[in-house]
Amino acid sequence: QVQLVESGGGLVQPGGSLTLSCAASGSIFSIFTMGWYGQAPGKQRELVATIAGGGTTNYADSVKGRFTISRDNAKNTVYLQMNSLKPEDTAVYYCNAHHTILRGLEYWGQGTQVTVSS
Repeated sequence: QVQLVESGGGLVQPGGSLTLSCAASGSIFSIFTMGWYGQAPGKQRELVATIAGGGTTNYADSVKGRFTISRDNAKNTVYLQMNSLKPEDTAVYYCNAHHTILRGLEYWGQGTQVTVSS
């Protein structure tokens, strides 16, 4: 079993920056593809960014050039650096761990609120 603990959310003005962190425990971190997903009220959870164990990244078109996902396998931690934030980025951001081989094995964090408003 894996537990994911997120931190770093908060209130920020448009154009500002935040860094989200997700600490994982309970398994070999590098086996999992890690991701960040955002969910606004009344909307479905949407992919923001993913990073595989070897470092390959994938981003939603809406955040390309503004957000950067990274991971530190030794620390079992994944990060999301969020720059040039826009009001439409406002959402609850969830950390996800997906087993690369056993695709039915997936874990979610509790979510952290990011609010972009002046």
